Formats: sequence, C-alpha cells, structure tokens
Amino acid sequence: MAALKGFQKTYLRGLAHERKPIVMIGKEGLVPGVVESVKDGLARHELVKVRFVSCKEKEQKEALAARLLEETGAERVGMVGHTLLLYRRQDDERKRRIELPTR
Repeated sequence: MAALKGFQKTYLRGLAHERKPIVMIGKEGLVPGVVESVKDGLARHELVKVRFVSCKEKEQKEALAARLLEETGAERVGMVGHTLLLYRRQDDERKRRIELPTR
C-alpha cells in the first residue's frame, strides 16, 4: 500500500475522534504483549489509538512510536499529546472496515 496522503490522514483522524485507546503503554514500554495487542487491534479495526501512560518525554514517545510502527507494519496517522493513532489496511477485502477516500 502506498503511503497515506494528507487528506486520508485527516479522514482517519476524524474517524478516530470518537474512539477510545485500546492499548496502553506503561512504564515497561513495548513488551511483546503490547506489540501483539496492537497487531490484533489493527487486524480487527484497522485504526487503533495507543495511549502512552507513563511516557512524558516527547523523544521517548517518538522512539516508542517508531519501534511500534516497525514491528507492526502500521502507518502513523498522527500523535496528539499522549495518544498515537495508527492505521494498517486489512489485507482481506471482506474484513475491511475503512474505505479510504481517493479524492
């Protein structure tokens, strides 16, 4: 899949506005269980909010986000405060929940 365009990210942020974070990253960081939870959430929902609970430093959140993107194959839609928004398109067309605009 090609990289998300700006208007697609805006669309996804709009969809995510009402959603609650489904994964929380605490003081232990990216333990295998957290990564698996994010992968599972992406497989089910395609769009996932991740909340950083104990990470307050921006650099630390950026590093964790980069590792999470690498390990899950997701794309970063945005990060506001302590919340990271990730998207990964479902491979199976029948299971897709989100139809991205093409403009």
